[in-house]
Amino acid sequence: MSNKTLTWLIFVILISASATAVVYFIFFAEKPVSVKQNSDSEETTDISTILESGLLPLGNDKYSTTAKTGYIYSCQTSFNGGGAFNTGEWIDEINGTWDPKGKPIVDGDVPWDNATVSFELQGLNRNVSGNGLPTNHNTGTYPIQTTDDAYDYDRNPNTISAQEIGLELNSDPQIANSPNCLSMGMIAITLNGVAVFNAFDAAGRDAPAYEILDKCDGHPESSGQYHYHNYSKCLEDSTGSNQHSSIIGYALDGFGFFGLKGEDGTQVTNDDLDECHGHTHQVEWDGDEESIYHYHVTEEFPYTIGCFKGTPVQTGQAVPGLPM
Repeated sequence: MSNKTLTWLIFVILISASATAVVYFIFFAEKPVSVKQNSDSEETTDISTILESGLLPLGNDKYSTTAKTGYIYSCQTSFNGGGAFNTGEWIDEINGTWDPKGKPIVDGDVPWDNATVSFELQGLNRNVSGNGLPTNHNTGTYPIQTTDDAYDYDRNPNTISAQEIGLELNSDPQIANSPNCLSMGMIAITLNGVAVFNAFDAAGRDAPAYEILDKCDGHPESSGQYHYHNYSKCLEDSTGSNQHSSIIGYALDGFGFFGLKGEDGTQVTNDDLDECHGHTHQVEWDGDEESIYHYHVTEEFPYTIGCFKGTPVQTGQAVPGLPM
């Protein structure tokens, strides 16, 4: 074989090997875990891998113009507000995750002896009245103090104050013809009298990730309304470890709002729930066992409710100001 022929043969072999390597890396090499944040796009997260690592996927801009699992069907699609001004080191925006264990909490242990709430059944109405203050736990000190390490990230200037809450919820809620969007104000109320807002801050970011909250996962907005954006560790789940979570509140459409555990005490994830963050099976409802639609809180965004499955009542509460 001539040198020229040998050289040509080696060249062909090298080209073939390079092409094979390119094809392998395109189609077969392991892909990195990614979390897409684009609204109305499909999420590519391997959620089990992220949750096992102790990290949570960021929900920034995960709003949708229709009901969609893992997203918020938001009445508002433009977010120009404020909130926490400094992104903490527990947030990894490049990989789309955050570490709740690495996040500071707002200092303080403020009691609210005047807190009040009542839930009363009257016919087909569940009448709720209260002042929005937590009946079962203290809160952090707000405004956030300059001596608090939380001040390096979030300078919430708002003061917690009593509200006037009066709701007439449907005690026999029905699924609507189509889901309803979530506002930026109250979307639910917990049994301890605290309002629940959706998972966004005023800038459309993942509020539990960015905003510095107190030890019970709450903070006030500009009118002084104390509220949660996700599951508060201070909410009381009265069931055993192998049982379905107890009810912890009601959404504004009247459907129940349950804790982290589903049937047999298994922790619920988004994969177990529909586009509004709920499902239907038998639960305890007003003292009886009933197969009824209900929501669950989860560790994953949107944490509480993704949309209203029923028809919500109007609260008369002002849309929260800035920062949230």
